Amino acid sequence: MKNLKKFVSVFLAVVMLLAMSMTAFAAVSNTGFSDVAANAWYADSVVYVRDNGLMGGTSTTTFSPDATITRGQIAAILYRASGSPAVSGGTQFPDVASNAYYASATRWASVGGIVSGYSNGNFGPNDPITRQQLAAILWRYAGSPAASQGQDFVDESSISSYASTAVDWARESGVIGGKDGNRFDPNGSATRAQAAVILHRYMELTGKHTGSETPGTSSGSKVLVVYFSASGNTEAVAETIADTLNADLFALVPADPYTDDDLNWTVSGSRVNREHENESLRDVELVHDTVSNWDEYDTVFIGYPIWWGIAAWPVNDFIRSNDFTGKTVIPFCTSASSGFGQSGELLEEMAGTGSWLEGRRFPERTSQSDIRNWVNSLGI
Repeated sequence: MKNLKKFVSVFLAVVMLLAMSMTAFAAVSNTGFSDVAANAWYADSVVYVRDNGLMGGTSTTTFSPDATITRGQIAAILYRASGSPAVSGGTQFPDVASNAYYASATRWASVGGIVSGYSNGNFGPNDPITRQQLAAILWRYAGSPAASQGQDFVDESSISSYASTAVDWARESGVIGGKDGNRFDPNGSATRAQAAVILHRYMELTGKHTGSETPGTSSGSKVLVVYFSASGNTEAVAETIADTLNADLFALVPADPYTDDDLNWTVSGSRVNREHENESLRDVELVHDTVSNWDEYDTVFIGYPIWWGIAAWPVNDFIRSNDFTGKTVIPFCTSASSGFGQSGELLEEMAGTGSWLEGRRFPERTSQSDIRNWVNSLGI
């Protein structure tokens, strides 16, 4: 809880400023997203949050850095930053589908009294989160402390009553500064790029990650969920597995990322078709193919989509680059129609080490409850 409070403080303090003075992180040569230039002020942070499983792209090739952050996304980000703890109880908001990626996060936020939803009982997961909503989130998480009214903002009358004390407290504590002309702009919003930088800064400030480390080491968990996702389906399953077990996530990201056109198997000559027809092209280099503290993990889940009846070959580089001796390995896959087939057996043969269990296939739009039931049945 202490770390999360510190995170929310860092998050809110930075998001609230429109004109932020960004401290540059180490330069990256290739972000993996077509809309994030390597020299963008937020580029390294985008790579960091992606590789550490905190934020994904909006497609296989885009991050949408200028898009606004929604209430559902904020809940999911805070939940992941807190370690994605197991959650029970809380509000099941009627407008939050049980298989939504932010479902557990909204319940967690409800249990903690961080977010109560709207007066009509809905959560509004797709609504852009506003400055006054963020102020209220921080104030509630701090225990709803008393605050002096202090100097009014010129747009004080525009601040909703539920956030009035929260805004006073945030300003008094120095967390939120006004905008030009002493405005608070209660309905202003933040972008995905700003959120990425804030998350990265939080991890650096708390010492949870250093530039020399590779992703997947923050929680100290003995379970690791490794995945390659082409359309987002495998990523969703991987996140639910990690949430259920409080495990670490490790995304397999090709150094030469696949575009939507690359993945279009219905077009003759597309990248995946060329790689399917010519096995020598399937040696796909990854941005990271090893994990720090690999020896500490006892159990490793490996997820992938099924391509032509086998595991999508971008996972091969990871399999070949690591020694699975002494580890329990559990494969899982996603596909629209293809079965699990021999995909797990072929990966086990490629690895040559480890104790590999029988895998599980998940169809599109699998419910979180189905995934959790399978994970729990494993007795991990």
